[in-house]
Amino acid sequence: MAASSDTVTPSSLRHAFGNVFSLFILILIGVLAFSIRLFSVIKYESVIHEFDPYFNYRVTQFLTKNGIYDFWNWFDDRTWYPLGRVIGGTVYPGLTLTAGTLWWILNSLNIPLSVETVCVFTAPTFSALAAWATYLLTKEVKGTGAGLTAAALLAMVPSYISRSVAGSYDNEAVAIFALIFTFYLYIKTLNTGSLFYATLNALAYFYMVCSWGGYTFIINLIPMHALLCIVTGRYSPRLYIAYAPLVILGTLLAALVPVVGFNAVMTSEHFASFLVFLILNVVGLVYYIKGMLTPKMFKVAVTLVVSAGLIVCCAVVAVLVALVASSPTKGWSGRSLSLLDPTYASKYIPIIASVSEHQPPTWPSYFMDINVLAFLVPAGIIACFLPLTDASSFVILYLVTSVYFSGVMVRLMLVLAPAACIMSGIALSSAFGVFTRSIKFASIGKQDDAGDIGNGVTQNHVVKPDRNEEPPKEKASRKKKKEKENVEKAPTATKKSERRLLMLPMEASVVAILLLVLLGAFYVVHCVWAAAEAYSAPSIVLTSQSHDGLHVFDDFREAYAWLSHNTDVDDKVASWWDYGYQTTAMANRTVIVDNNTWNNTHIATVGTAMSSPEKAAWEIFNSLDVKYVLVVFGGLVGYPSDDINKFLWMVRIGGGVFPHIKEPDYLRDGQYRIDNMATPTMLNCLMYKLSYYRFVETDGKGFDRVRRTEIGKKHFKLTHFEEVFTTHHWMVRIYKLKPPKNRLRGKTKKSKSKPTSTLSKRSATQKKNPWQ
Repeated sequence: MAASSDTVTPSSLRHAFGNVFSLFILILIGVLAFSIRLFSVIKYESVIHEFDPYFNYRVTQFLTKNGIYDFWNWFDDRTWYPLGRVIGGTVYPGLTLTAGTLWWILNSLNIPLSVETVCVFTAPTFSALAAWATYLLTKEVKGTGAGLTAAALLAMVPSYISRSVAGSYDNEAVAIFALIFTFYLYIKTLNTGSLFYATLNALAYFYMVCSWGGYTFIINLIPMHALLCIVTGRYSPRLYIAYAPLVILGTLLAALVPVVGFNAVMTSEHFASFLVFLILNVVGLVYYIKGMLTPKMFKVAVTLVVSAGLIVCCAVVAVLVALVASSPTKGWSGRSLSLLDPTYASKYIPIIASVSEHQPPTWPSYFMDINVLAFLVPAGIIACFLPLTDASSFVILYLVTSVYFSGVMVRLMLVLAPAACIMSGIALSSAFGVFTRSIKFASIGKQDDAGDIGNGVTQNHVVKPDRNEEPPKEKASRKKKKEKENVEKAPTATKKSERRLLMLPMEASVVAILLLVLLGAFYVVHCVWAAAEAYSAPSIVLTSQSHDGLHVFDDFREAYAWLSHNTDVDDKVASWWDYGYQTTAMANRTVIVDNNTWNNTHIATVGTAMSSPEKAAWEIFNSLDVKYVLVVFGGLVGYPSDDINKFLWMVRIGGGVFPHIKEPDYLRDGQYRIDNMATPTMLNCLMYKLSYYRFVETDGKGFDRVRRTEIGKKHFKLTHFEEVFTTHHWMVRIYKLKPPKNRLRGKTKKSKSKPTSTLSKRSATQKKNPWQ
C-alpha cells in the first residue's frame, strides 16, 4: 500500500513539468520586455528622453539628496516665475518614490549607480513586471496558455514600448504595471472571494493613484463592471467583497495623496463608484433578506428595501448635484471633459488641444502601435463569450472602453495596449488549442483504425480458453469489471464524439498553425523595428540619415549648456512651455512657464508676447524680469516641431485671455503663411523676427525647409533684442533683452518746462498695461 501511494502518476508529472516550464517562459518574457527597450541606450547613450521626464528626474535628484520630508515641503522658485510651484502638493509621487527607493536599495547593497542611471532603466524594469501582471490577469480569465501568450505580446507591443523605452522616465512607466496589477487583484478577488486579495487590491489602487492621473479610469471601469453584474443577475457575495473594500479603503488611501486630496470625494470622476456602492448594498440586503423570509414576506420586505434604497440614492444624487452645480464644468476636469466630448478642448481649452498626444489618432497609428493585434481582438471577444464569466465580461468591458478613449486621444493608445494583448492572447491560445487538438485526435483516430484491423486479424488465430475451467470467483469479478467499464465508457464515448465534432481536418490544422506562426513572426519583426527605429530616438538628441552618412543634431544640449555657463544663476529665461522642464533641469535657470501648464493665464502671457510686435513683446518680458528668450527653429535642417509650426497655438491661447490678439490677423485668406504673402501682423510679430533673424545669410535666399518656401521678410534688424547664441544647426536661438534706453538730459529739462497736462499724459502712457 505504501508503495502504491508513493507512486507518481503521469498527470502529476505533467503538471509539475508544466509549472516549471511556465516559470521558465515567464523569465524569458521578462528578459525580452527589458532588453527590447534598450535600443535607445545602445544606439545613442544613457540619457533622459522627451520633456516631462526631465522634471521627474530633477525631482528624484532632490528627493535622494534632501530626503522625503523636504520633498513634500519643497517650494520650487525656479519655475513659473514669479509665482513658483509647491512640488510636493502638485505631483503624482509614485514614480519619484519608486525610483528613489530603488536607488536607495541599490546603494545599500553597495551597487553605486547614479540617480540618472536608475531613472533611465526604471521603465524597462517595470515593463517586465507589467508583462508578468498581464500573465496573472489573463490566467484568471482563460488559463495559463492564454496568460503566457498575452504576456509575450505585451512585452513587445509598440504602443507600450513608445512610453517605456530606456530613458522614458515618465509616470506611465510604472502606472501601466499598477493598472494591470489592480485589475488582476480585482478579478482574483472576484473569483475567490478572498478578503486578503481585496485588501491587496485597495493597496494596488493606492499605488496607481500615486503614479498617474489615469487612476480615474480604474475607479470608473470597476463600478461599471459591478453594475453590469448586478443588471445581468450575476450578483454574488464575491462581487461585494471585491468591490466594497476597493471603494472604501481605496478612496481613503487616495485622499492621502496631496495632489488628489479631497478630489477623491468631491469631483464627478469619483461619483459613479459611490453610487454603485449604494446600489450594491441595496442588492446585497435584498439577497440577504430573501434567504431568511418566506416568499410572501420577501415581497413586502423587498418593496420596503427598494423604496428606502431609491430614497437614499435620490438623496445622494441630489447632494452630489448640489456639490457640482456651482462649478462651470459640473465637477469634471478639463481632460475628462475632453474625453467625454472630443470637441470640448478645441472650443474652450486650447492649451489641452495644442498638445500633440491629445489629438485623436489616425487609422495607420492603430496598425503602427498594436499591429496584427487589431485583427485578433475580435476573435478574442468571441472566445470570452465561450463561456461568459465575471472575469471575461470584465475584460470585454475593459476593451470596449479603452477602444473608445484611444479613439479620442492618441495618448490613451497606451491603455488600449494591455486589453488588446489580453484579447489577442486568448484568441491565439484558443486557436492553437483547437488546431493541436484536431491534429491529436486525427492521429489517434488513424491509430485506432489500424488497431481495430490488427485486433480483428489476431482474434481469429487466438485459441479461446475454456470458461468452464475458470473458478467461479474469477467469473464474478470479471462480470463486475465489465459492468464498470460499460458505465465509464458511456460518458467518455459521448465526450469523444463531441470533441470529434469540433475537430478540423489534419491538413487544415497544420496550415492554420503555420499561418499563425507566420503572423507571430511578422508581429515580432514589426515590434523590433518599432523599438529600434521609431521609438528609440530621444527627442533631445536627433539624427538624420543621408547619402553622406549619419548626422547627429545635439543642438538642445548645446543651447542649455551655453545658458548654464554664460548666464547668471538668477537670470530668467522665457520660451514656449514645451521647453520649460528641460531648461530648468539642464540649464538650472528660472523659467516663466513649463510643461505643467497649471496656469493658463501665465502661458497666455508668453503667447501674447510672442504674437506681439517687438516693442510690445519687450515690455511684457521686461515686466516679468526676463533676461533671455529662447526659440526653437527648424527651417535650416528641416525640423518640423519648431516654434513657427506651434505659433498658431500661441496665438489661440494668448487670444483666449487677451482679446486684442486675433487669429485672423495672422492668416492670409484663412491660410497660415510665412512667405511674401504673409500678413503684416505675422511678418512683424516677435516669433517671426526671432526665428528668421539673419536667416537669409545661410543660403542667400532664406528658404525654409520645413514650410518649403522662401520667407517673406528677409532683411530686418532687431531694436529691442540682441542675438547672443545660435546653435550649430540653428535649431535653438537665444536672444537677450536690450536694457531700456536712458533719457537724454536735454529732453528731461524740456519735459520739466512743459505744462502739467503734458506730464500727466506721459505718465499715463508709461503706466499703460503692456499686455493690452
